[in-house]
Amino acid sequence: MNIVFFGTSEFAIPALRELLNSRHKVLAVVTQPDRKKGRKLRVSPPPTKVLALTQNIFVYQPKDISSRESVAYLKKLNADMFIVVSFGQILKKEVISIPKLFCVNLHGSLLPKYRGAAPTNWAIINGDKLSGISIIKMNEKMDEGDIILKKEVVIDDEDTNITLSEKLSEVGANALLEVIDLTEIKRDITFVKQDNAQATYAPKLKKEDGLIDWNESATKIHNKVRGLLPWPGAYTHYEGKVLKVLQTEALNSATAAKGITTGEVVDIIKNIGIIVRTSWGDLVIKYLQLEAKKILDVDSFIRGHRIERGYIFK
Repeated sequence: MNIVFFGTSEFAIPALRELLNSRHKVLAVVTQPDRKKGRKLRVSPPPTKVLALTQNIFVYQPKDISSRESVAYLKKLNADMFIVVSFGQILKKEVISIPKLFCVNLHGSLLPKYRGAAPTNWAIINGDKLSGISIIKMNEKMDEGDIILKKEVVIDDEDTNITLSEKLSEVGANALLEVIDLTEIKRDITFVKQDNAQATYAPKLKKEDGLIDWNESATKIHNKVRGLLPWPGAYTHYEGKVLKVLQTEALNSATAAKGITTGEVVDIIKNIGIIVRTSWGDLVIKYLQLEAKKILDVDSFIRGHRIERGYIFK
């Protein structure tokens, strides 16, 4: 089958790799333009572009995928199917209707739950125990297309957004090949409409979403730390500077913040962490990063910074 692959982030890499190693032909990889990244703002290509070029696959990087120029180019490719995985632009009806068969999207949730840009983040933040992928036949509405296939994935207690995304991307890559092969061989796919009444949403994250509210429970803050990796990251403030909190543990003892201010350091234990009181339970901070500094474990951090019991994070 002749395929045009739309994808940009690391989440799309396993799917693209599987397609490139399959008997199907990838006519082109469509991805976002190169962007400035990092502290030095160096222009960097998307991961999918890097992989495509190693396999001598043509890469197309339009600023607007729905422009006349883009639509004309995509039509010339004469593709059987478009595969979309973490692309980063909305495909309008003019684009979705181009392939001979249909346009397929791999989404990182069990739709209709967590429609939107950050499904894995919000699954972790909300403390979910189950996630998965959905493969849908795309329409012009965001993540509302008919479902072709779903696969469930368990969220382990120590999973972060990073590890969950890796799991889902691998499961999704295999599921995509299953759908493509089924379409090519049988040409008889069952499409299941989503129940819009059951839909929930996973909006794009903002920097301010990372600010820790110490009036929340230890478990809720722990889930935020896990869910906001690698960006924007959960953070608090230390001596007027942003302090990223990168790894934690929730101590779920039934303790409220009586007599102690939420955000207050109640203990510092070597090889364990900084123990901070929350509205319910204590949070153990294990790894952290002061702005413009490197990531440190707690033992390394307290050797270079004065922090004692009674200090209050804000």
